[in-house]
Amino acid sequence: MDRDTSRVVRRAVLWIVLLVLAAGCSGSSKSSPPTAAATDAGPRPVKRVLFRQLVPAPAGTLGTPVQDPATARLPGGAGAALLGGLTAADTSRSDIVTVTRAGVERHPGRLPVALHDAAAVTLGSLVYLFGGGDGVEQLDGIVQVDPLTGAAETIGRLPARSSDQTGAAVGDTAYVVGGYTGAKWLDTIVAWKRGGRARVVAHLPSPVRYAAVAAAGGRVVIAGGSLPNGTASREIYSFDPSSNAVRKIGVLPAATTHAAAAALGDVVYVVGGRGAVAGTPTSRIVAIDPVRGRVRPAGRLAEPLSDLGAAAVGGGILVVGGHGSSGAVATIYELRPGNAARRAPAAQVSSVYAADRAGMLTGAARFAKPLVYVPNSDSNTVDVIDQHTFRVVRHFGVGALPQHVVPSWDLKTLYVTNDIGNSLTTIDPRNGKPGRTLAVEDPYNMYFTPDGRYAVVVAERLARLDFRDAHSFKLVHSLSMPCRGVDHMDYSADGSYLIASCEFSGQLVKVDVAQQRVAGTLTLRSGAAPQDVKLSPDGSVFYVADMNANGVWLVDGDRLRVIGFRATGRGAHGLYPSRDGGTLYVTNRGEGSITRIDFATRRIVGKWRLPGGGSPDMGNVSADGKVLWLSGRYSREVYAISTRDGRLLARIPVGAGPHGLCVWPQPGRYSLGHTGILR
Repeated sequence: MDRDTSRVVRRAVLWIVLLVLAAGCSGSSKSSPPTAAATDAGPRPVKRVLFRQLVPAPAGTLGTPVQDPATARLPGGAGAALLGGLTAADTSRSDIVTVTRAGVERHPGRLPVALHDAAAVTLGSLVYLFGGGDGVEQLDGIVQVDPLTGAAETIGRLPARSSDQTGAAVGDTAYVVGGYTGAKWLDTIVAWKRGGRARVVAHLPSPVRYAAVAAAGGRVVIAGGSLPNGTASREIYSFDPSSNAVRKIGVLPAATTHAAAAALGDVVYVVGGRGAVAGTPTSRIVAIDPVRGRVRPAGRLAEPLSDLGAAAVGGGILVVGGHGSSGAVATIYELRPGNAARRAPAAQVSSVYAADRAGMLTGAARFAKPLVYVPNSDSNTVDVIDQHTFRVVRHFGVGALPQHVVPSWDLKTLYVTNDIGNSLTTIDPRNGKPGRTLAVEDPYNMYFTPDGRYAVVVAERLARLDFRDAHSFKLVHSLSMPCRGVDHMDYSADGSYLIASCEFSGQLVKVDVAQQRVAGTLTLRSGAAPQDVKLSPDGSVFYVADMNANGVWLVDGDRLRVIGFRATGRGAHGLYPSRDGGTLYVTNRGEGSITRIDFATRRIVGKWRLPGGGSPDMGNVSADGKVLWLSGRYSREVYAISTRDGRLLARIPVGAGPHGLCVWPQPGRYSLGHTGILR
């Protein structure tokens, strides 16, 4: 018997057995009553819906802030399309913007008119925009947008001119919910199909504007919104397109309007929003099961936001823009299920510096002047160097003992950390000019948590890490360090923990970032003086420069143990990856040299010596990867070094005690702080 014939026979036997069993079950049913689940009249089993906590992961920044954009999923789920919206100055936009999960932003075209507070849904390969306002009047257009080419044209009309509505799609039909005509609040649900006419198919119990709307389980969920009496709603409604029926299924934890919504599987997540009064954004994420009517808390945003855009992408939700505590924002986050946000094994991490390649400027960094900012610790000044001419173009005073110039998480601002001055001096990277002075205690150094929520001020003389609000710098939590001289640090590949160096006690401290608590300590050899810390591209090892051991330690951060040592040169201090992520530059301050370590092999591959000596300390690599800029700590100078051959391109006189200089702009999606650790 051949293989195919044997397979047919086996199938036939199986079917006979199943028929016999079925007949037996049928016969036994005469003496045993059927269960409810087995009868057509009884209730059917309901599929279990999994409520997941969502965790925000940074995904980049937009070129400019935006609020109230009409937002829809890109076809294929690769990202989100943002149509129109308001600028930070509350003027309408005509921009068509697409954003991917990797933070890649495109501007393929413009809408026929600038507008905001419209609804948008994706049907097939196109995005459709409904109504909106232009600052003067409400609109009734239905605009078809190709997010790939940016082509946009008006192809239909709503039953009434309206703004402040939201929408969702079920199958091939778009549903537009509520809104405002300029004179009347709307309680309508409008259905529209391509090639058809928009028509009212249902009415809500109350008129509503700015509701959070998404579709899941074949139903449209309408949550919260603004009511005609000036309050915000807590009501959650479900609209069933098969019957056009609207029913209440639950309430939100708090009255919420101006929120966004998106669905993962059969669960709708209501993201952010605010109360009835402007300026009260929330970070709440609420999960809703529209079939069972269950409502659960589901996490927090990295910062309170209203008027944001949200779209389901892959297994997460992309959150873009919005209105925060200080106005419109340009941040992009991906909300991921908690189990998906756990750290992958190091071998699965391609490169933590994948977004830092030459020329990959994003967000606000694209508009920064190419300058080098040099804090002169001993003269309480900052020198600003033009990267093209190698000349000082600006010089200004700051607070006492400036140590580092630190780029903000969102790449918009540079901060001079005035250690003894107990202050931060802001710098606008668009023009290189200083701005405000902010009171912050003992800012020797400063970093940012990967989600952009906190600034982590390294208070060296106070022996603590201060977690402060990343925008207001209000103190949230002080974490005492079990060591002396905490000064530098870097984060694990998933951002769940950081490793900080303690120069005066020769130790490393591991900190759980989410819990803001010490997770372990590691004492290096006697007399060690650990300095800069840098993660390898694959996330498997931390390199820690040791000024007294004259080299770098290789440390397994997960297990918090030393796995190797490389002797690089006297006074090893600063650590900087090359633009291609292949080489680590180690500055040897005590001998005027730079050692190169190959990340792949973890071996030393060469050393460059400064002609005439010097004291190379801290700095970074230019955006194009061609120049390594370093401060000469004890030489009152800055070095510009060719990364091609180690040739000294320039030796630039500056003030006394140049320390943590910042090369700006830098490629990357967001900044973790220091003199420019970008991811």
